[in-house]
Amino acid sequence: MRFEHLGAQPRIHPDAVVAPTAVVSGDVVIGPGCQILHGAVITSEGGAITLGGNVIVMENALIRATAVNPVHIGDHVLVGPMASISGATIADEVFLATGTRVFNGARIGERCEVRINAVVHLRTVLPADSVVPIGWVAVGDPVQILPPDRHDEIWAAQRELDFPGYVFGLDRDTPDLMVQLTERYGTSLARHAEDRRAD
Repeated sequence: MRFEHLGAQPRIHPDAVVAPTAVVSGDVVIGPGCQILHGAVITSEGGAITLGGNVIVMENALIRATAVNPVHIGDHVLVGPMASISGATIADEVFLATGTRVFNGARIGERCEVRINAVVHLRTVLPADSVVPIGWVAVGDPVQILPPDRHDEIWAAQRELDFPGYVFGLDRDTPDLMVQLTERYGTSLARHAEDRRAD
């Protein structure tokens, strides 16, 4: 299913294959040889999404851009089932395994592997040829790659990266943070009310 969002329609190379149950919405460019499988969602939320050549987006993966953080995925990238990419830059020949999470402002270098259920956190820079092991967390710039049982170290780096400030423009210490966050984000997402089918 293809949707026009905020006046922009997806542009899909004729050599690409998009499953009929995938959703492609807004300012999205899908390059030659790409395969977008069933249940995948590629949605531009005010920022552009560009997939290079021969990108595979597997079942139920989510790729989302924001007005602040567009998404660029290079050539020969595999985005595994149930993986999530939000506002990040992914270089060529990257493997994002099942269930990986890549957050806003992250940059992943060439030939990296982010293994099953691993996380590349907000504004993290993963140098070329890096590996994030199964379930581990990459955080910061310079990057630290830590196992999940080192939560205090992960949180110390995460806190400095300021997720609510960077993504939503809100101070973490705001007493009604979730009230403001959900209202602000809800207003932004409500722009989909004007979307229309483009296929």
